[in-house]
Amino acid sequence: MELCVISSINPVHSSSTRRLGSRRLFQSDSLFLSRDGCSLLRFHGRLKKPIKPLELSCAAKKIGSGGGGVRRSAASTKAAPAVEPSVKEDKLPAELQVKETQAPNSSVKLSVEVPAVVCEDCYQRVLTEFMKMAKVPGFRPGKRVPENIIVGFVGRPYVLRATVESILKRTLPHAMESVTGKALKDSIQIVSSFPEMEKAYSQLRTLSYEVVVDVVPELKWNPENGYKDMKVVVELGDEIDAKKACERQLRQKYKSLGALKIVTDRGLQVGDLAVIDISATTIDEDGSTGEAIPDAESKGFHFDTEEGNRLLPGFLDSILGIRAGESKSFSLVFPESWKQESLRGQRAQFTVDCKELFYRDLPTLDDSLADKLLPGCTTLKEVEETLTKRCQEMEEEAKEQATDNAILEQIRKMVEVEIPQSLFEEQGRQFYGARLLEIQGNMKLTEDQLASLSSQKSVNEFLETQRESITNIIKQNLAVGDIFKRENLEFSTDELVKEVENSVTEFKKHKQEYDEERVKDQVQEILEGAKVLEWLKERAEIQYITR
Repeated sequence: MELCVISSINPVHSSSTRRLGSRRLFQSDSLFLSRDGCSLLRFHGRLKKPIKPLELSCAAKKIGSGGGGVRRSAASTKAAPAVEPSVKEDKLPAELQVKETQAPNSSVKLSVEVPAVVCEDCYQRVLTEFMKMAKVPGFRPGKRVPENIIVGFVGRPYVLRATVESILKRTLPHAMESVTGKALKDSIQIVSSFPEMEKAYSQLRTLSYEVVVDVVPELKWNPENGYKDMKVVVELGDEIDAKKACERQLRQKYKSLGALKIVTDRGLQVGDLAVIDISATTIDEDGSTGEAIPDAESKGFHFDTEEGNRLLPGFLDSILGIRAGESKSFSLVFPESWKQESLRGQRAQFTVDCKELFYRDLPTLDDSLADKLLPGCTTLKEVEETLTKRCQEMEEEAKEQATDNAILEQIRKMVEVEIPQSLFEEQGRQFYGARLLEIQGNMKLTEDQLASLSSQKSVNEFLETQRESITNIIKQNLAVGDIFKRENLEFSTDELVKEVENSVTEFKKHKQEYDEERVKDQVQEILEGAKVLEWLKERAEIQYITR
């Protein structure tokens, strides 16, 4: 298909690149049109790739949601054809000179030299297209116009720019032939400066440019085949213990039936609920007051003393006896097991202001409360049995999830791989899209809030702050995919068809748009992950410990 350029072209004098639509190309402001006026390729310096929510299928929710499981997504490492067959059929009048060199992060740099005869052929095609589109005084539309006249009418700078873009559009597919089968989809970047290419062509009537493309990363296992006989230690928290979970749920349901009454004649004791303000600062080694700890501060916090063990050890004991209107200051040390790494082992000074103090006036716990505790039950024994069964199921699910997490974490540590930037960005964008979708589900965002959260700045900040997490998940996915291929694992066509149908049904149910091919790819990768985990569990030595 022959191309022409219409409207103004305003190239940006920079060698930087943008990821636009499904291609990465240099910045410019031109629009290629086919003869029928349909847009073929658009360059826009300011256009940003839209953020799309991560579309999880039913299988993904089952296998890869929450904190574990194999989270495979459309950010796939499967190689895609570097060029479309229909484009490659356009034969060039001479061969390109292409030099391939390895680049960082699983990418390849292609240095392309376009012969003068190819450049001239593209130039003539551009002139022909301008002749068909332009209304040159004294010439009928579509008729041959002398070169100097059509160039003068359109403007030499525009003709040069259009020719350079035509050369790139026509030769890029041929230049990419050497990486067909290993290039990652949508990862092509023309890194040469457009103004420099334009200047070189205007002087020499030839063109050279450089392209960087991400390729399927190569994994190195250390030790080799170490995944085949793993020894996995799975830590289980006592919060998933079915018996304790059942007791907690029953207690919570029972407490919800009581009325809160103000404490007037005593201080705080276990069983009470207090409304408190908490402030905290670090304590330096010399004993002086350091910086505030925002994550440990709270205003109007509803503190249930029966849940005191879920907070910092020693916190509850430090405020027992406090009365409404009183304040208490005390120092504590964050344990080494604290979730926030930066606070582990940190000594801190806490100040607690007690605003209100309540106790619960609870009814007598007997069979008369059964239906209120759990609708449909007639006795306390029935309530306990039903809750126990639910908690046992939850314990098994949590145990299985913890096992999957431990296995995935172990195989991640066994692989060494350079992660392509396009894969990192795509995976990170999907995670950010999922988070944005979750925020939208939990609260109604204004258009301004949504625009701010969807901005390139917000996305880039997320990618940077979550770089380690995103990288780790990609490494897990790469390891899982490699094991699936190494061990020749398979799943049935029926499984794939069924899960795709389930996913499509979910999308239709929630009136969401979807791409069936993309859904199929996602489901296929999720099924691969499930098969790999099943295979690894059968061969691993798994030990469970309670922390």
